[in-house]
Amino acid sequence: MQARHGVAAALAALFLIAAPARAALFDDDIARQRIEDLRADTKARVDALTQKLEQSQRMQGDLGNQIESLRGEIAKLRGQVEVLTYELEAATKRQKDFYLDLDNRLRVLETQPAKPAAAAEPTVDPAAEPRDYEAALNLLKGGKYPEAQVAFENFIKAWPKSNFQPAAHYWAASAAFQTKAYARAAELYQQLYAQWPADVRAPEALIGLANTQQVQGDAKGAKKTLETVVAQYPGTSSADTARQRLKQMASKK
Repeated sequence: MQARHGVAAALAALFLIAAPARAALFDDDIARQRIEDLRADTKARVDALTQKLEQSQRMQGDLGNQIESLRGEIAKLRGQVEVLTYELEAATKRQKDFYLDLDNRLRVLETQPAKPAAAAEPTVDPAAEPRDYEAALNLLKGGKYPEAQVAFENFIKAWPKSNFQPAAHYWAASAAFQTKAYARAAELYQQLYAQWPADVRAPEALIGLANTQQVQGDAKGAKKTLETVVAQYPGTSSADTARQRLKQMASKK
C-alpha cells in the first residue's frame, strides 16, 4: 500500500511539472504564429508601399517630362505671339501711313492747275499708282501671298519713284516669307534697309531679315542683324523686339 501511494505521489508530481511545460510550449506556438503573421503582414505592407513609391516615382518622371515638354511649347508659343503681335502692330501703322499718304497725294493732285487741252500730253492715270498699291495690299490682307508678292514686285518695277516704294518692298518681302521664298524675302528686306534706312519700316525690315536668317539656320547672321536693330534704332518697338529675341537666343545656348 505504501508503495502504491508513493507511485501515485510521484505521478502527481510529474503531472504538476509537465503541465506548465505544456502550457509554455503552447504559448510559444501562439507567439511564433503571431510573429509569422506579423512578418507576413509587414512584408505585404512594405511591398505595397514600395510598389506605390515606384509608381509615384515613375509618375513624377513622366510628369517632369511632360512639364519640360509643355515649357518648350509655351516658349515656342510665346515667340509666335511676339512675332504676330509685332506684325499686327506693323500692319496697323502701315495702313495708317497708306491712307495718310494717299490723302496727301490726292490733295496735291486736286490743287494742280489743269493744262490747256492743246498742250496736254499723254499721261498715266494719276490714280493708277495708289490703286495698284491698294490692290496688292488687299491681296496680302486676303492671305493670297503668292499673288500679293507678284503684285507688289510689279508695283516696284512700274512705279520706281513712288513714295510707296519702301512699303511695297516691305510687303513684298513679307509675302515672300509667307510663301517660304526666304532668299527673295531677305533680298527685299535688305533693299529696303539699304535704300531707305531712315524710313519707319527700316527697323522692321531688319527684324524680317533676322526671321529669314533664323529660318534658314543662320543663327549667327540673325544675331548680328538683331544687334544692328538695337544699335541703330534705339527706343523703337523694333529694338524692344530685337532685345527680346536676343535674350531668347542666349537662353537656348
